[in-house]
Amino acid sequence: MCRYNFRAAADGMANEFHFSYTKITFILAMWSVAYGFGQLVNGLICDRIGGRASMTIGAVGTIIVNLIYGFASFAGTFSTFALIWLFNGYLQSFGAPGFIKINAAWFNRSERGTFSGIFGFMIQLGQLAINNLALIILAGFTIGTWAVAPNQWRWLFRLPPIITAIMAILVALVPRETPEAAGYPGCVKDDSDTSAGDTASVQVGIKECFVTIFKHPLVWYYALAYAATGAVRHSSDQLSVLYFTKYLHLDLTKNPASVTWTLNIVPMVAVIGSIISGVVSDKIFQGRRSPVAMGLYFLLSAVLALAAIVMWTGLAGPTRTGIFLGCFFLILVSFSVNATHSVVGAAAPMDIGGRRMAGFASGVIDSFQYFSSAIALPATGALLDSKYGWLAWYPVMVFFGLLGAAAMLVVMHKQRRMSP
Repeated sequence: MCRYNFRAAADGMANEFHFSYTKITFILAMWSVAYGFGQLVNGLICDRIGGRASMTIGAVGTIIVNLIYGFASFAGTFSTFALIWLFNGYLQSFGAPGFIKINAAWFNRSERGTFSGIFGFMIQLGQLAINNLALIILAGFTIGTWAVAPNQWRWLFRLPPIITAIMAILVALVPRETPEAAGYPGCVKDDSDTSAGDTASVQVGIKECFVTIFKHPLVWYYALAYAATGAVRHSSDQLSVLYFTKYLHLDLTKNPASVTWTLNIVPMVAVIGSIISGVVSDKIFQGRRSPVAMGLYFLLSAVLALAAIVMWTGLAGPTRTGIFLGCFFLILVSFSVNATHSVVGAAAPMDIGGRRMAGFASGVIDSFQYFSSAIALPATGALLDSKYGWLAWYPVMVFFGLLGAAAMLVVMHKQRRMSP
């Protein structure tokens, strides 16, 4: 909730401070750079301090930074926005490695793909919540004698942290690092490449973790594929609200039904894609992620190419049919890109790092998602400001879909050679 609130506020910021697409995407890129480097650093830290501590640090940090953003934004300077959101990116990067590290200790290899779908569900649950809360805030609301006028985008950074604070308390108090810590010894077998035995400590030295994961023969190809996922996922997610307002000419202060339905369906189909891909990789491919991911990247590329054709032919636009098609393809993209998000970004790091090094394996792979988005978002913003405008949006993404498919093809080939 404290990440996707920015995209809902982007139109208000752009109108109030006359920010171009390039400036908005640059702020998002700063977040991505900080998150990407944070994944590398905090993945190592997470394997040292444990997943629960890592998630708690991230939750508390993002609460503080969002509140600062909500009030400091009265300064109205571009550098202020970019710097604060950069800090938010770094602090939020404590979350994913911690979550994945705990899950790696609690689930066997043949179960991790399925649970990666649940991981995707939790991400989308936050997106679903902020999608609806944002529309309520932007439309204006009244609680008793307190009234907030429409289009007060700063409240998007003040109310979501309150909800996040409740979850931060639960994270700090409830989870246990391993089944053994919860009183269930021996129920999970650590069969990862970095296993040191089922009962080994989940904490590991930073040097050992760094060297082991960096030398793993598959980690960099998964990272390259995940870079492709990140470029598409963040471009479609973070720019979708601007797409509604600037290309489809929808007024968010009127809470249009097309936007409400799309923003609710998008995370739902993302969850469906995540769960299906995880179950298929577990049950049909016996824990092998690359064949499933390769097929999904080709599917994503086909969807993006078709969406580009629809926009270039003028079928998508500010008409009833055009709005339907524009929203429909956002939904299809969400389904296909988030299906790869779970198997490549959540299940694969658990398989590679196991209970001891899943945090850093996740950090390495996941960081590439954000490094690529840090490049793709400003490049896309520049194209949106050019003569091509929104017609350049989907064609840029097609390249990344094909890149992901190629990387997974290499992984499949290497896995065959590594098999006994």
